[in-house]
Amino acid sequence: MTAPTINGTRYPQPIEKLLPAARALDLPEGQEFPSRNRLMREFRIGAPKADELLARLKSEHAERTRTETLRSAMADRGSLLAPRTDTDAPVAPRLDYAEPIGPDPAPVPVVPEHTPPPAEPPMIPPAAPVAEASTVGHPDTPTPPAPVKPVRPVAAWPVILLALPAFVAVWSGWVGLGGLTGFGVVHPLPGIWDSLAINTAITLPIGVETYGAFALYVWLSGRVPPRALRFAKWSALGSLLVGALGQVAYHLLVAAGITVAPWWITTAVSVLPVAVLGMGAALAHLVREDH
Repeated sequence: MTAPTINGTRYPQPIEKLLPAARALDLPEGQEFPSRNRLMREFRIGAPKADELLARLKSEHAERTRTETLRSAMADRGSLLAPRTDTDAPVAPRLDYAEPIGPDPAPVPVVPEHTPPPAEPPMIPPAAPVAEASTVGHPDTPTPPAPVKPVRPVAAWPVILLALPAFVAVWSGWVGLGGLTGFGVVHPLPGIWDSLAINTAITLPIGVETYGAFALYVWLSGRVPPRALRFAKWSALGSLLVGALGQVAYHLLVAAGITVAPWWITTAVSVLPVAVLGMGAALAHLVREDH
């Protein structure tokens, strides 16, 4: 499918070259402008270019209408304000001598006898206000947005009061569950720093709960590609669900007096650090993906 021949060429034409051809289109009776679909079909152009061409046609029509309205209003006003002339009055004879310099003396009116009273002049209606012609802007010129009243953000400090007790409960629950499933104190630098000791149970609350909060933030922000948004949504819900199940498991084991967790709970808790690492790396890659 090729473009029609316009100005001697079949290549896609700019709007300025398409305007004369669009003005010359035959339109049905009662239709002022061609439709967008007809412009696309006649000139083999896309919808954005057809919309721009139609907007230019409407802008030219509006400019012509305003100009004709202004010219008609000025003509009507001039005809109303023009002085009335008496066609029956005799033409003053042309003088053969030089006219005197200075103001002419006021003529003395001669009133014949039995002259009827002069008729009242007809009432001249006031001229209609002339609409001021405004400059038509280019259709591509963006309209400046209306000023938006600034909205004060909601204070977020109450979240700190909510997070402090939750942090204590979640931290103690995960550390306690880690102790029941084999997590404990290790020396990561033997022979280098023998006094350094780390309880590996802290990796559970840091990994699971931190990832859940980060994924929840990415999901609710809505400023990431669709794949990252879906992944953040389901992984955030899954992380929060795993955190809740971990707290339930710990309190049930402690309430039952069990000092060693069953093997299936130990297995599930042991894979959490690796799973959190994988989901965090995947989410970081998806966030940086092009839209």
